[in-house]
Amino acid sequence: MSRLFGTDGVRGLANGLLTAELAMQLAQAAAVVLGHDRTTDGKRPRAVVARDPRASGEFLAAAVEAGLSSSGIDVYDAGVLPTPAAAYLVADLDADFGVMLSASHNPAPDNGIKFFARGGQKLPDDVEDAIEAQLGKEPQRPVGADVGRIQRFSDAEDRYIVHLLGTLPKRLDGLKVVLDCAHGAASGCSPQVFKDAGAEVVVIGAEPDGLNINEGVGSTHLGPLKEAVLKHGADLGVAHDGDADRCLAVDHEGNEVDGDQIMAILALALNDAGKLKDNVLVATVMSNLGLKIALRDAGITILETAVGDRYVLEGMRDGGYNLGGEQSGHVIFSDYATTGDGVLTGLQLAAQVALTGRSLKELATAMTKLPQLMINVKGVDKARAGTDEGVAAAVAEAELELGETGRVLLRPSGTEALVRVMVEAADMETAERICTGLAAVVKERLGASTELAV
Repeated sequence: MSRLFGTDGVRGLANGLLTAELAMQLAQAAAVVLGHDRTTDGKRPRAVVARDPRASGEFLAAAVEAGLSSSGIDVYDAGVLPTPAAAYLVADLDADFGVMLSASHNPAPDNGIKFFARGGQKLPDDVEDAIEAQLGKEPQRPVGADVGRIQRFSDAEDRYIVHLLGTLPKRLDGLKVVLDCAHGAASGCSPQVFKDAGAEVVVIGAEPDGLNINEGVGSTHLGPLKEAVLKHGADLGVAHDGDADRCLAVDHEGNEVDGDQIMAILALALNDAGKLKDNVLVATVMSNLGLKIALRDAGITILETAVGDRYVLEGMRDGGYNLGGEQSGHVIFSDYATTGDGVLTGLQLAAQVALTGRSLKELATAMTKLPQLMINVKGVDKARAGTDEGVAAAVAEAELELGETGRVLLRPSGTEALVRVMVEAADMETAERICTGLAAVVKERLGASTELAV
């Protein structure tokens, strides 16, 4: 039987894979592993539960809360809030653990259940495995005064907003900001915190109805944000995804500013202020080479990890570093958060515009993005991609030609029978020529069909 937990909790079609029964069982299992097994003071353990505005989140949250309270866990229902807010509130309340119901940037029919340990930390694999193992065992069934109680966490959003405002190096007075909330979990708190920070705020994508989350808006659909920034003459725009654990941005001319550019701006700002721990940024192997070149010239080292924010977090924790993230817009400030936080990132980015008096477009020129192309080579024996001599020779030849002006990355997919061939070069013509050639070698050596990645 395949592992239930994926790279970001348990995720799937609501009422398909993810049923109310499974949600209750997961909650009952987590009550043992994260609650009773870790509580020694004799008091009932406490858990924070939050969700994004998907319609299915209503019944799934009810099932989770029923499973927790029936297992002797006191539940603090925080309602609709971003994933990073749930993580923060676990730490702020000193709760034993937290549960977030969201499928992030996925369409509305999907949902997911993610757990946070004490302190708002993501769970390591072995703890997730322990929860899965507990699923087959009899749950805790206290009676009388020992059952858990459920209460509304009435000041949850206010606590989160006050926390975010306390991170700002400068208020946003005088800035006009467009916010695209993806009809998601940040629809209430993101506009409020930007207004409280002094910005003039224009809001789009902030009318969740349970079914429209991520639909044509948000960080996966930047067109509406670009149009709104130009229409309103805004200084910048910020786009969240459904659970607001990431953000992308748009400058005043409607140009996209991706996660790599955001990290470059923020890493340089922290470094100039003497606040970037050990002059290191943690990023994945998919970050553009232009980021590494720009930061190298500023004396900043990039520590590369595997793809996925959990690996970025591990790299940050292992080295004690305080800034990391992904090209997709997951940015982690460990001084203020235990996970990626799109609202926090957007605030910090806007604050640099206010602090420096420079436009976001000008700040983004801190790095030059090299042309990047990726081809998915399908149907391949991906296990041999790193050992085949012919593939290795072709990669070595490409790397020799590119020198320091580009790079090659062959990455077997974690879920499909394919290898991703990625090439960065000084110009797109070179990137296309080399990437196409390498994909052909992989096809010939391992046997596959190819598909150009978007």
